[in-house]
Amino acid sequence: MPDCVYNARDLRYKSKFGAVSAGEELRFSIALKRQIHCSAAFLVIREDSQPEEQYIPMYWSGMNGPDGEWWSISYAAPVPGLYWYHFEYDTPWGRGRVVCGERETGTADGSTMFQLTAFDARFRTPDFLKGGVMYQIFPDRFYSSGTPKQNVPSDRILRTDRENLPEYRPDAQGTVRNNDYFGGDLKGIEKKLDYLKSLGVTCLYLNPIFEAHSNHRYNTADYTKIDPLLGTQPDFESLCRAAHTRGISILLDGVFSHTGSDSVYFNREGRYGSGGAYRDANSPYRKWYDFKSWPNDYASWWGIDTLPQVIEEQPDYLDYITGPGGVLEKWMRAGADGWRLDVADELPDGFLDALRERVKAVNPDAVIIGEVWEDASNKCSYGQRRRYLLGKQLDSVMNYPFQNAVLDYIATGNADGFCDRILTVLSHYPKQVVDVLMNSIGTHDTARAITALAGEPCGGRGRDWQSEHCFLPPERRAYGVTLLKLASVLQFTLPGVPCIYYGDEIGMEGYGDPFNRRYYDWVHADEELRAWYGALGKLRRDHPVLRDGTFVELSSGMGCVAYAREKGDQKLVVIVNRNDSPMDFYFHPQYYGLQKVIGHTPELDRVHLDPLSCAVLASP
Repeated sequence: MPDCVYNARDLRYKSKFGAVSAGEELRFSIALKRQIHCSAAFLVIREDSQPEEQYIPMYWSGMNGPDGEWWSISYAAPVPGLYWYHFEYDTPWGRGRVVCGERETGTADGSTMFQLTAFDARFRTPDFLKGGVMYQIFPDRFYSSGTPKQNVPSDRILRTDRENLPEYRPDAQGTVRNNDYFGGDLKGIEKKLDYLKSLGVTCLYLNPIFEAHSNHRYNTADYTKIDPLLGTQPDFESLCRAAHTRGISILLDGVFSHTGSDSVYFNREGRYGSGGAYRDANSPYRKWYDFKSWPNDYASWWGIDTLPQVIEEQPDYLDYITGPGGVLEKWMRAGADGWRLDVADELPDGFLDALRERVKAVNPDAVIIGEVWEDASNKCSYGQRRRYLLGKQLDSVMNYPFQNAVLDYIATGNADGFCDRILTVLSHYPKQVVDVLMNSIGTHDTARAITALAGEPCGGRGRDWQSEHCFLPPERRAYGVTLLKLASVLQFTLPGVPCIYYGDEIGMEGYGDPFNRRYYDWVHADEELRAWYGALGKLRRDHPVLRDGTFVELSSGMGCVAYAREKGDQKLVVIVNRNDSPMDFYFHPQYYGLQKVIGHTPELDRVHLDPLSCAVLASP
């Protein structure tokens, strides 16, 4: 029986877990003690954009054992949005309140309201990602085909010592140029598609591939051209065709909040002749940018003057990117299956609305994934609540809350709160978003997963220290591989879609940029770890419950995390023992008869786990 006043994650109190569609009826119930002699109770709810709370009377709905009673109300959110709610009730001693406490249970203390997310009832997310495996590639650092390239700018440093670290030191002028290149290209990716297929990969996410004058290419020089070191548009089209024949889709990185100063649009450096917003007062591109005083005083991304900020809703720029025949449509017609949006929280709503409209007009099944580091359901930026996940902007986001939960637990062994962090996201996000969440444990913007788990904490140390500590000592590396296996099991079995950062499957190491962006080590690969990732890919292929099954918390404490994924008769149970000692995990009878998939073999009512080990079990 219920043992609290309210629990937003329990169907006895809230008739549907998580987000709901606008107009969908919910039943809210609170459990009060008879001895308080409640005479009236209210659902108090406010739509986020409205200043006033609505008091909705609840009704007495029955006894809850001999000493308790239920008060209930049915409610349907009228329009898509965020709704904040709590409960109040009257007694002879005054009015009581039920607000949000730990694990979304009711408490009388505090001021935090419960969150209800209501999305557009027509909201759908693409099916092709669900149940699959993503793989992120930093194009310059994956694989070089050796194909000769044309029109490569002469100011690029072409590296052949691919086993060494990228350059990180400033030049004589004190500037880090990011102009050393290791030769990874689109043809190289195409040559490795069968390798990726062997890992179970179904979707490739490529960091920027458009012409740009840095090795990271987040300073776009021309949205209409492939960077010459990566190849040509026919090379991209060939890659897409070859990937599609293997059941692999392609996502491109869209960097639309700023361009490079060294670009055909801005042209501060003069590489593109006499045109551009910086050099020509009458340039058609000048109105794309926010000049305080032309030409030298302009708004730039995070104050970096080589990244002039664009005015995304400026009509000409908006049309250039999102209009008919614009940048989005051009590359989707060439074969792209969707977009990952760089700094999505810095793109205004009008731009995101137009972007979604164009992407879905070209291909209704294309996907739009945003870079949002926090809880994307209630994110505020530019002084307003964002509406990414309500049905008319993003399909999904990079799931940094999951990444942090996984790495924190595996690195420290502190299991308390792991499931709470997972369930908070699942409670706030629409189910269709959850099924296509991009679940990484390392990216181009974070330390390599094995380094985060087993390396000495960086603690804000600079690049000199990071370069000296880029590689773990042998015993720490072996320990890191063990931890990485546990983290990857969680990554591959939590709701959403796991995304392997290139090289994580062979245990590549490194702290921040550029050490997390080294050239893929094709010579010294950890084949045993690679086989582990292949088994995880097979796990997702063989168990469709991982596509969209519900998440059920079984345990999260004393160093052990256990949960189930369930859909109908299908059950898959994951148990991770992060302790340095063995343990037995006992099952509830409903999980008797599970069979080993990965790790330890169960008995009827339990499974024995060695230290730092796991078990993945499934119904026959």
